[in-house]
Amino acid sequence: MFRPRSLGRRIAFNVFAWTLVIVIVFPLIWMILTSLKPQSELFLIPPGFLPEEITFEHYRRLLTETPFLRYLRNSTVLAAATTLVVIVIATLGAHSLTRFSYPGREFLARAVLFTYLLPSVVLIIPLYFLMIKAGLGNTLASLIIAYTTFALPYALWLLRSFMAGIPDDLEAAAMVDGASRMRAFVDVILPQALPGIISTALFTAILAWNEYLYALVLVNSDEVRPLTTGVMSMLVTSFNIEWSLLMAASVMMSVPLIFVFVFLQKYLTRGFGAGAIKG
Repeated sequence: MFRPRSLGRRIAFNVFAWTLVIVIVFPLIWMILTSLKPQSELFLIPPGFLPEEITFEHYRRLLTETPFLRYLRNSTVLAAATTLVVIVIATLGAHSLTRFSYPGREFLARAVLFTYLLPSVVLIIPLYFLMIKAGLGNTLASLIIAYTTFALPYALWLLRSFMAGIPDDLEAAAMVDGASRMRAFVDVILPQALPGIISTALFTAILAWNEYLYALVLVNSDEVRPLTTGVMSMLVTSFNIEWSLLMAASVMMSVPLIFVFVFLQKYLTRGFGAGAIKG
């Protein structure tokens, strides 16, 4: 039966949703279009939305005349290493919090969550002096350790909810069939928790890729700077801002994350159903 009121609500909701999407995506579109404009079109009044002439000169200059590729390499190593360390520790820790009984288990789980609630900025000075004393000052290793300190608590708590949704009977059945606990963990628990692991890995990678404050404080050498601080120090100064190169660099910084989301979207979507039990 046709219901005009229901149709009107659906149309209103779609208009609202698309308006919200356009508002959110507009800065990204403007960034891409600006990176393709010649230098002469950047400061036109009134500004033009579409470029009159498309040029890739800014990307060529960015890749050949600046140390952008070095910063890109550092950020890739930093994000990959941080994600690997966090996922390994968080997966084993979440399995321990859900499968083993020992005194203080619930207190430990709540304490982990509490550490995530602390502002990460309060740890900068202690971590800085700790890295200097350990001989890790001004290295990528110092950033990996620092990022792990505030990414691990959330990753551990998130994976704990995924592990809790996996039936104990699956692991017990594998052990009855002769598998060791580690073999049951690898062959039974990890495949079931894969959506949650990938979701947590994406969160950790994005955090390590976009983090700015710790990279600014712990690293001051141009050889080990990641993209966030490297691009700012290279293109933004007290006297000038290279807007064309800055827009091109921003687009290049976004491309790796976009590709990751495209290829892992199905796992990320499945990860939103944490706690579901498969038969």
